[in-house]
This record gives sequence, C-alpha cells and structure tokens, in this order.
Amino acid sequence: MVRELIEARGVRDQRVLAAMREVPRHLFVREQFLPQAYSDHALPIGEAQTISQPWVVARMTELAQVESGHKVLEIGTGSGYQTAILAVLARWVYSLERIPELAHQAIRRMRQLGFANVKIQTFDGTVGWSEVAPFDRILVTAAAPSAPKPLLEQLAPKGRLVVPEGDRHRQRLALYERTGRRVIRHELEEVAFVPLVGRHGWESGGKEPT
Repeated sequence: MVRELIEARGVRDQRVLAAMREVPRHLFVREQFLPQAYSDHALPIGEAQTISQPWVVARMTELAQVESGHKVLEIGTGSGYQTAILAVLARWVYSLERIPELAHQAIRRMRQLGFANVKIQTFDGTVGWSEVAPFDRILVTAAAPSAPKPLLEQLAPKGRLVVPEGDRHRQRLALYERTGRRVIRHELEEVAFVPLVGRHGWESGGKEPT
C-alpha cells in the first residue's frame, strides 16, 4: 500500500512512510470492509463517519511535520487510524471525538496496539483542548468552513495546523503556520471530508456558524 498508493503520489517523508507501514489499517475498518482495508479510498466506520483514504492520512501528516518531541492535537478521532499514525511520530497525542461510541472504539484500539502516549476524550473538537494547550501541531480530520478560531489560538509558536476547508461536499487542505504573532495560511490539494460539526464548525443541520 505504501509504495504503490502513497509514495507513488508524492509523499516523501520517510518517518511518515515508516509509520504508515507500522500501523495495520485493517484493525480500524469494519469487518465487511476488510478486503478493502489497504485500498486507497475512504471507508464507512458507522455513525455517518469514515476512515480517510491512506494517501490523505499520509499527506496531512507530512504537511504537519510532526517531530518526536511534539504535542499534537487531533480533532475528529473517528476510527483512531490517524491517531495511531500520529502516536508513532509524536511524544503526546490528544484527540477529541464528538461521538461517544467512536471514541470508545478508538480507545480500545489504542490499548490493543500498546500506545500509552494517546489521550482521547468525547467533546466538541471545534473548541480545542485548552487545559493542555498549546500544541505544536493540530490536525483536523473533518471539513470546516474555516479554521476554528480556538484551534488557531491554541497553536504554539512555530506551530502548524492542517485542516480541510470549504463547503460540506468539497474542500481544500489548508496549512496554517504560526510565526511570531502572525499566522500564515497556505492552500493546497482538493479533498473531501465529512463535515466538522460543533460550535465553531458546521451546525448539525448543515448551517455555518453565525
């Protein structure tokens, strides 16, 4: 999968590629989708959510430039697959999931894989995790109308935030870099994610926050 689907599409960070090889994706998909576990597309995980395609996971992780001493915040735990990739690379991973059942499943998978550097809670991810902020890196694994302000405020100096921005159907990856008091935004590839629902994301009915 890594060589044919990820390296072939331009991901070059060797630490990211090694993490993708280390984490078994089939442990994060539902039984009926096991034959497709290593194909390069998103798969349903229940609760109208998905596990992202491997290339997107690798690309977002590469953009984040996660280092071994970093504290990372993930918004949208989902299956826990991206969480596990980050856990291989970072010192600490904090992940927020608004759907309790998905959070519970992800916690079980983290224990199964022996990751002791991950903490998962059920909460509105759009407000971040102020008690343990700031974060060196923040990854948002659901589509936001724009980067939630609380997340930008919880980004450490020299921090990087990766988030899909756009409407509820098509988005582009956005990379935010904090340099001193400035935050610089870069717009990148087109992607498609489930909506980021919460106070600073989409309303459950589909409206943008006011």
